Amino acid sequence: MTEEPYRWLEAVANRREYVREQLKGGSPVFAAALPDGVLLLGVGSGHSKVFELFDRLALAGLGHPADIEKVRQAAIDAAHVEAFTRAPEDVSLRRLISFGLSAQLKANFEQIYAAPFLVELLLIELGIEAGTDAIFRLHFDGAYQLQTGGVGVAASQADSEEECRAWLVRELAGKPERRDVADLLLQAWWAMVEKRPFGETLPSVAERQAGWRAAVAGKVIEIGWLARRGPRAARYEPLTLAQVGL
Repeated sequence: MTEEPYRWLEAVANRREYVREQLKGGSPVFAAALPDGVLLLGVGSGHSKVFELFDRLALAGLGHPADIEKVRQAAIDAAHVEAFTRAPEDVSLRRLISFGLSAQLKANFEQIYAAPFLVELLLIELGIEAGTDAIFRLHFDGAYQLQTGGVGVAASQADSEEECRAWLVRELAGKPERRDVADLLLQAWWAMVEKRPFGETLPSVAERQAGWRAAVAGKVIEIGWLARRGPRAARYEPLTLAQVGL
């Protein structure tokens, strides 16, 4: 009996290693807050990586498509229940994560006889004014953090993810145009998939731009836009590279 807690801890550690191994090489996703809204971006082989959730909420993720879809549906269901029991304007991403998605992912991860979710996620809530957007990083084990600096990155490797996010916070400062932001996010994507460190040895802007353009051949670039204001009732809009000026 005294060995049971240790066996459980060992099983959880093995699950963590298994999930990380399965997610290794997954294509990262990004979110960046602009004065006029929030831009989400992902590059994949055809399976969707960027989604609308509810009104001012959106999601971007990497991992197994079926698991991403399960989390997305759980978020949508929770948002609609919250809107029905309270009011649509009371739906809060913080509540959806802390009282719903985080708990579900944690419970799933710690059930050692059930398959774990193979996901790494960004969840975004559009603020009424610039500077009030919320970008949350949600992990496969239910842990989550509020991303600061108006930039969110979800990748399979924690070290390169944080290096990339810090680089993007610096590079995106003072860039309000969607074209410039999307270009920088694609540069960051290329650097991550090519395992280029975000330091002095990072290639020049021209090399990075040429690199991502060559690397996306045969892939699908998904861009989601949460507009702060506009004539449309819906805040979310899928965009193409041409629509952002690239």
